[in-house]
Amino acid sequence: MILQVHHLTKRYGDLVAVDDLSFEVEPGEVFGLLGPNGAGKTTTIRMILDIVPPDAGHITVLGGTPAAAQPRIGYLPEERGLYRNVRVLDMLIYLAELKGADRARARQRALEWLARMGLEDRAHSKVKDLSRGMQQRLQVVAAIVHDPDLVFLDEPFQGLDPVNVERVKGVIADLRREGKTVVLSTHQMNLVEVLCDRILLINRGRSVLYGPLADLKRQFAPHAVRVRAPELPPDLPGVVAVEVKDGAYDLSLAEGTAPRDVLRALVDRGVDVQAFEVAPVPLEEIFIRVVTAAQD
Repeated sequence: MILQVHHLTKRYGDLVAVDDLSFEVEPGEVFGLLGPNGAGKTTTIRMILDIVPPDAGHITVLGGTPAAAQPRIGYLPEERGLYRNVRVLDMLIYLAELKGADRARARQRALEWLARMGLEDRAHSKVKDLSRGMQQRLQVVAAIVHDPDLVFLDEPFQGLDPVNVERVKGVIADLRREGKTVVLSTHQMNLVEVLCDRILLINRGRSVLYGPLADLKRQFAPHAVRVRAPELPPDLPGVVAVEVKDGAYDLSLAEGTAPRDVLRALVDRGVDVQAFEVAPVPLEEIFIRVVTAAQD
């Protein structure tokens, strides 16, 4: 495992920020660390990064201690922290050297990533002269310029327009293809669905949902199917409700009715079925359902 967290706990006075939390991150995956504001995500990341010590529990990162692993870790914090009066390229080289990178290699990677992020013409500008969106893209580059094996991205899409959201999605895909491991923390559930292999949802410092995203979505899927067809006949056997959504029909099924029964009935009635699937449930809906239940 790239990362193993066992029974992690952190208190600030009477507040238990992280409460007996355990999870693992596998090599080469994009892992979603999710939760509402104040759930303990940032505190968890800071303990893994050896910024704050845990009160209890154990962390293994890249086969060793958090302190020993730091040169091989990249971090994009939610609270942005760039050197505003320094030139972009100089700052990136400096940050890479702090992580042990060779200067010549750091310069090469910095220029490559600036080009990848559409910032090549800003290499010699001061950070303070960049727009907010440019600074956000630059912060992403700063997290990966030293070629880390494990990258933590905390709200990497914050303040980005759709074009640059696609850029950052591409960066994450590139990191995965290179065999890097990414821990992604964001409130944008639609992007989690596209990017993440597995997720951990925490609330009040505790794990409330953990596992492969596809399995969790199946677990929460309604007893329903989605059908795309020009029209549906009335009174389909085993169908208790029909809702039109996104140009398709969502059919709620009676207890004991299997999706294949509905498909067979549609075919038998000569319906031109263009698509048929178990009705998907958005991750955002799962998020709201689980967090609300945990707070009751």
